[in-house]
Amino acid sequence: MYQPKVTVKTAAEVKEILGADFPSQVAKIIDHIDSHCRAWIERCPFVVISSTNAAGAMDVSPKGDPPGFVKVLDKHTLAIPDRIGNHRGDTFMNVLENPSVGILFIVPKRREVVRVSGTAQVVRDPELLEGMAVDGKLPELALLVRVREAFFHCGKSMIRSGMWEPDRWAPIDGLPTYAQALKDHGNLPGLLSDIERGVARNETDRLY
Repeated sequence: MYQPKVTVKTAAEVKEILGADFPSQVAKIIDHIDSHCRAWIERCPFVVISSTNAAGAMDVSPKGDPPGFVKVLDKHTLAIPDRIGNHRGDTFMNVLENPSVGILFIVPKRREVVRVSGTAQVVRDPELLEGMAVDGKLPELALLVRVREAFFHCGKSMIRSGMWEPDRWAPIDGLPTYAQALKDHGNLPGLLSDIERGVARNETDRLY
């Protein structure tokens, strides 16, 4: 196991290395969803949610749906529907122990992202779930988020990664399929072809 030789142990060291904050980077943080954040969230088809349980173990979960799937209920409250997934419920389990969450909102073709942090609850309000139906199918649960901080994050990471530039993408030849990874990581019995068929059915018949 790799052992580091030089570690940073204090916030003062971090500040000294990174330099002084730009005033705009502090002033840009707001405590609510304003018109700019709302417009972004309503165009967003993909978010990443971070959560932590009582023991400090962290999880990061992707959520995707048609743009506008995250509902802005008011300037301090967001609602995120839960769709059919792996039945692990990692985010929900964490929130029941520790309500703090962080959310990254990604809009295709835009370099910037919006970051939101706050506290969350797991809810089942019928009228809320009804407003999140897709193809007539309601989510069974939703994550209700009380906004503590919201701000736009600059586009440098997207620019450096070439996220929206196909010519800069690395080839995917030789990457394991999801089915292969499932079989190998879980040491699953049976044929790989059977697992592949199950994965294919899951991605076509169990989206909602």
